[in-house]
Amino acid sequence: MATGFIMYHHFDSCASQFGDVGPSGLALPHFPLRNNIFLSKGAAPFLVCATSGTTVLGAFDPLDEIADICERHGLWLHVDASWGGSALVSRKHRKLLRGIHRADSVAWNPHKMLMAGVQCCALLVKDKSDLLKKCYSAEASYLFQQDKFYDISYDTGDKSIQCSRKPDAFKFWMTWKAVGTLGLEERVNRALALSRYLVEEIKKREGFKLLMEPEYANICFWYIPPSLREMEEGPEFWEKLSLVAPAIKERMMKKGSLMLGYQPHQGKVNFFRQVVISPQVSREDMDFLLDEIDILGRDM
Repeated sequence: MATGFIMYHHFDSCASQFGDVGPSGLALPHFPLRNNIFLSKGAAPFLVCATSGTTVLGAFDPLDEIADICERHGLWLHVDASWGGSALVSRKHRKLLRGIHRADSVAWNPHKMLMAGVQCCALLVKDKSDLLKKCYSAEASYLFQQDKFYDISYDTGDKSIQCSRKPDAFKFWMTWKAVGTLGLEERVNRALALSRYLVEEIKKREGFKLLMEPEYANICFWYIPPSLREMEEGPEFWEKLSLVAPAIKERMMKKGSLMLGYQPHQGKVNFFRQVVISPQVSREDMDFLLDEIDILGRDM
């Protein structure tokens, strides 16, 4: 199994720059997957888990390159597209997931970018041998009789770890029915357009610094107050900067103006992380965000 700590990352990808492969954060940057296959020390790798849209940085693994290696070695390729999978509904941005059709399975959460009702998650499996039923079926005769008058393949409860559960697919169907295919596409396009607007505004403003150039809707940045702007970026600078985001967040909450997350990540001190999703958000909101951070932090 090759997940997290032996993930392959493209040299220029966000994941490779900061070792971000989602919640685990265990990736080794620039440590090729193919090397790990050969260094598995007698174990038999069977699965590679790639990520399309990591939790913190919104990074995308190069799926075509990973799929080439998986096909060469007969490995199952799973793609965690829980966050980034919704880019597929956008003709402009689906290139972020180029090669996803080669995956054996994909996880996707429409309740994230597409804003279907929480919780709405999908596991898509290419296998046609009834794999999920073989893995999870309890063969409960009081529930899933084999001699029903309709096609029993619709009894999806016998293909899931959970039996009694809310119908996630119905939530997405309702969202799709309400706004249409073009409406879903517009949600993605608008979110990423606003993300790009925020990035460009950050670049223009004194005291704001991007952690990295984003691939998706995750905008990670520092606010550097006036007292630190002339300081050399050494240990003392980073130690002091690590205190800025938590202090501004406290002021935001006590004032009641904003709720903006911050965090450290892979050796980078506390930074703000703005994730743009809601179709109701505007450019004015992006401006207010940066203005408010500056107002609350300029005396630090």
